[in-house]
Amino acid sequence: MKKFFLLFLLVLALAVPRAQAQNTRRHDTNYNGWFMYFGNHRLTDKWGLHTEFQLRQYKVISKQQQLMPRVGLTYNLSDRAMVLGGFAYVHTYPYGDNPAASDFPEHRTFQQLQLKDQQGIFGLSHRFRLEQRWIKFAGAQQYTYLNRARYQFRVTIPLQGPTLEDREFYLGVYDEVFLNFGPNVTNNIFDQNRAYSAVGYRFHKDATLEVGYLHQHVAQRNGIWFESNHTLQVGLTYNLDFRKQAQKTP
Repeated sequence: MKKFFLLFLLVLALAVPRAQAQNTRRHDTNYNGWFMYFGNHRLTDKWGLHTEFQLRQYKVISKQQQLMPRVGLTYNLSDRAMVLGGFAYVHTYPYGDNPAASDFPEHRTFQQLQLKDQQGIFGLSHRFRLEQRWIKFAGAQQYTYLNRARYQFRVTIPLQGPTLEDREFYLGVYDEVFLNFGPNVTNNIFDQNRAYSAVGYRFHKDATLEVGYLHQHVAQRNGIWFESNHTLQVGLTYNLDFRKQAQKTP
């Protein structure tokens, strides 16, 4: 895993200078609001169902930015490792100083590996994701196929003791980098970076609520426009365990 992580950092180091080598740059600052639901539901000891819905708004709540449902199947390799594969639909609306000519759809399949660890009071999470994207850009007659790789490193810190228990607050921070690769990559290998910090509340082990700030730095596909998006992020996680219901069924 360490070799994979070092290779990923090397690719990032090569990608970012290419994105920053553009001579002509224009910057667009936006203020958005992302409102999200996540759920990982246990079907058996190994298999589960992932459900997700995100409503992303421009100018915090005033106008639509994106709409995204996502669903997938999970498989638990161990208590600390899980793989996930699934599908997402993304609908993007015009926003910002360099808006698209009209709203446009995206169909996306993805594969993910998530690893968890505990180091003292710090809960650590590594998330690796590959995405296959079919996007019908505004004004286009056909879909464009793109590949993207993502890596997220997250730290969770309890605020009321050495461990996180029910009915307690915690701090959650992460950084996630997105890289384009493969055919149809035009100007930027670097796609975007997300830096996030939030205060969360754990109702119980299967239900949490987070409210925080996300800074999203996006390189638009034309290589000229770069977005700096300041985002209020509200996320509810609620997991269900269908194994319990199956055991009760006569």
